[in-house]
Amino acid sequence: MTSVALGPQYRQDTLRGLAETELDVLVVGGGIVGAGTALDAISRGLSVALVEARDWAAGTSGRSSKLIHGGLRYLEQRDFGLVREALRERGLLLQRLAPHLVRPVRFLYPLRNRVWERAYVSAGVALYDTMGGSRALPRHRQLTRRGALRQAPALRPDALVGAVQYYDAQVDDARYTMMVARTAAQYGAKVATRAEVTGFLREGERVTGATVVDLEGGREIGVRARRVVCATGVWTDGAQAMTGSRAAFGVRASKGVHLVVPRDRIPMDTGLITRTSRSVLFIIPWGRHWLVGTTDTPHEDGPDEPVADHTDVGYLLDQANAVLRTPLAHDDIEGVYAGLRPLLSGEMDDTARLSREHAVAEPVPGLVVVTGGKFTTYRVMAQDAVDVVAEGLDDSIPASVTGRLPILGATGFEVLWNERRRLAAESGLHVARIEHLLHRYGSCAREVLELIAGSPALGAALPGAEDYLCAEAVHAVTHEGALHLEDVLARRLRVAIEEWDGGVAAASRVAELVAPLLGWDAEEVTNEIKRYVRWTAEERRGGAAIPEAAA
Repeated sequence: MTSVALGPQYRQDTLRGLAETELDVLVVGGGIVGAGTALDAISRGLSVALVEARDWAAGTSGRSSKLIHGGLRYLEQRDFGLVREALRERGLLLQRLAPHLVRPVRFLYPLRNRVWERAYVSAGVALYDTMGGSRALPRHRQLTRRGALRQAPALRPDALVGAVQYYDAQVDDARYTMMVARTAAQYGAKVATRAEVTGFLREGERVTGATVVDLEGGREIGVRARRVVCATGVWTDGAQAMTGSRAAFGVRASKGVHLVVPRDRIPMDTGLITRTSRSVLFIIPWGRHWLVGTTDTPHEDGPDEPVADHTDVGYLLDQANAVLRTPLAHDDIEGVYAGLRPLLSGEMDDTARLSREHAVAEPVPGLVVVTGGKFTTYRVMAQDAVDVVAEGLDDSIPASVTGRLPILGATGFEVLWNERRRLAAESGLHVARIEHLLHRYGSCAREVLELIAGSPALGAALPGAEDYLCAEAVHAVTHEGALHLEDVLARRLRVAIEEWDGGVAAASRVAELVAPLLGWDAEEVTNEIKRYVRWTAEERRGGAAIPEAAA
C-alpha cells in the first residue's frame, strides 16, 4: 500500500470534501488520543474525519516526558490495573506496533536505606517486571553503590547506598502522534490541522456534526457526522461548554515542566528516577541531551501555550542538584518546555493525587467525550471511545483491531535496519545518518532518501540544527502536514528544545526550503521567521535565553 502524503494539496482536498458527505465519525482533537481514535474507527470500517485546531501534538501530546511506561510510582498507590494495562501497551508498542519509534531506555532508582528500602523497591520492580509479560525488556538488577556509581559517576556518593536498575521505553511523542494520524489517513481517514471546531451542529438535542473553520483560508465548513468524538484533553471543558448542556465530568490541568541540558553535563550511561517531596525526578537520555523533569503543579490559567516560570526551573535544578556531584546551573539549560496533563477532577486540590485513569461519556446524544489517561495507554482510550460510538450506531461494528495494526513505518523497518550500510552507500550519507532516519521514520525513511536522490543538496545538514538534514524539513511539509515554521522546528524536528537558540538560527534556511511548497512570498517568509522568534522567546520565558546574536 502506497503511503498517503499529508502535503498542502491533501489538506485542501480534505477540507473541500468534508462538506460533501455525512461521516460516521468526526474526531475533534489532534493529540495522541484523537489520532488514535481516528485510526481505531477507520480500521473498523467507519468513515472518519479528524480535525485539529493547531498542529498534531501541539498541546499535551508533544510536551510529555516522552516515556512509554507502566507508571512505577502507581504501584505504590496500588493502582495495579492501570500499571498492568500500561505495561501491556508498552510491550505492544515495542514489539509489534511501533518498534521504529519506541525504544528501550535503562533507569537507575537510587536507594537511600540499606535494608527496608531495597526490599520494598525490589518487590515493586519485580512486580513491574512480572506485569510487563512477554519479556519485551530485560528484568531489573540489584546494584551496589559502587556498581551504581560505575554506571552513573555523575551521582553524589552520599546520595545513595545502592540502586535498582530497570527498563522502560521512550518515544518522540510529537512524531509518534503525527505518524498515528498519517496511519489513519493511510486507511482512508480524512485528517486536517489548522481546522478549528467553533460549534456543534444540532438536530433537536442530538449533535449531528460540527462547524469547522479553516484557519489558513478562513472558510467555514459544516461537517455532518453520525457521531462526534471530542478528544481535546485539557480543552475538554471548553468543548463540552459548546453543547450548552451539563458537562459529563470535569478536567483539571496539571503543569509538567522539563529542562533540556547537554549530555556531557551529566556523565551517566543510564537514565535516573528518584522521588522528590512533591513528585518524581526523571533524568532521561535524549540523543545528545538529557531531559530533566518533571513538576506536577495545578495550572489555573487557560490551556493555551503554558510556559515554565522561574519557580518551575529553580525547583527542577534544586531537585537534580540534590543528587548530582557537579550541580547544574541556569546557564546549562539548552531548552525548556511545559505541558499540561488532563486529570479527571475530584475532591482533592493536589493534582499529583488526581486520577490518571481515563473516562468516556456521552453527555448529549451524538457527542462522545474521552479524556484523562496518559500517552502510553492512548490506544485503549481510543478503543473505549469507539466502542461507545459503536453502541449508538445501528450497524454491526467489528471489534478493535489496532492491537495488531502496525503504525506507518513499522512494516519493513527491521529489514531496512539490517540493510543500513547498503542504504548509506547508495545514498552517499554516513551510516549514522541512515540510522537516525530509520529511528525517526522507520521504513518511511525511503521517502526522505527519495527527496535527496532528486535533489542531492537536501542531503546536507540543516544549518543551525546539524543533527537533522535539509530533506527532513522538506519532508515535514510534503508528507507530514507541517504548515508553519513552528510545526517543522518544534514538532517534526525537535530543534526548538534541542538547540541553545531554540532553532532561531535554522529558521531562515527552513523557511527558504519550504516557502515554494507552501506558496510563501518574501513578505510571508519574513513574517513566519518573526513569528517563530516570538514564539521561541515566549516558550523560554522562564528558562533558557535565546542568544542575542541568533535573535
